[in-house]
Amino acid sequence: MKKNIPIFVLAIMLAVSCKPDMNIKDTVLAEVGGQILTKEFAKSEIPPHIFSNDSTLAYSNFRDDWVRRQVILQEANRLNFSNRQDVQDKLQRLEEEFILQAVQDYIITEFENNLDVSEQEARNYYQQNKEKFTLEEQYVRYRHLIASSNADAESAKRELMQGIDWNTVAKKYSKHPDLKIRESERYWPISIAGGDISMLNRYLRIIGPSEISPTHRSGNEYHFVQLLDERPQGDHPDLDWLIVQIKEWLTLEKRKRAFNTYVKNLYLQAQANNEIKIYNVTTETNTAESDTVSLNQITNEE
Repeated sequence: MKKNIPIFVLAIMLAVSCKPDMNIKDTVLAEVGGQILTKEFAKSEIPPHIFSNDSTLAYSNFRDDWVRRQVILQEANRLNFSNRQDVQDKLQRLEEEFILQAVQDYIITEFENNLDVSEQEARNYYQQNKEKFTLEEQYVRYRHLIASSNADAESAKRELMQGIDWNTVAKKYSKHPDLKIRESERYWPISIAGGDISMLNRYLRIIGPSEISPTHRSGNEYHFVQLLDERPQGDHPDLDWLIVQIKEWLTLEKRKRAFNTYVKNLYLQAQANNEIKIYNVTTETNTAESDTVSLNQITNEE
């Protein structure tokens, strides 16, 4: 007896075929063998960033791809392709994988309120595992001023050397002062320090802390950098650089543990109800003798 196409697969196929409940106000972009593509449905499927760049081209590309898909699907239907045993087997596996992922997401959502990671937890984890966090290259903190003239650049240098506040100097002489002030408050990998101007990167590799580089002209702009601090390769980064990432890692770990605990309970319940039989894999035929299976194996835990 032949299997039917899994319901969720049919739903997906129908979803890409046409927009349901089309009304007379919908603008039709294409028709293939009774299937209709509307402008409204196409817009709902096109990613916003693609649509905003060129809506006409986005509609055109989506329509052409939709027509191609429909022609292929019609040919598959003519060949009765979905009833081939190998296709049915693959569809069955796809359905199982889809359901497994969906139920896993559902179960994890049930525990979501208990999976929050506090900043203190992240700090404790960092302190306990600090040796695992090291810089893979040198990091530097520096100031970068962009002046409209060489005279402004030299004036800015003099004021910095006189001890005038960087914020004041940047707002007085630099282009994009707020951006440059923010950039000077964080550390940057030496490989990208100085931005697109390679000469500034060379200066940052040579000058020492508090030193100011020579002025470099690029187009109609005049640039210089001042090195504030450097952290060598192999040093431990500040926790503030990692706090967000650590919280994400710990949240994922909590989700994994919560799901595995849930699966263990399912396994124990099924075992108590005599619903599980596991046979010795070394024999050619199944026997009543069963293997001992670790719960860690069932939940893929180490």
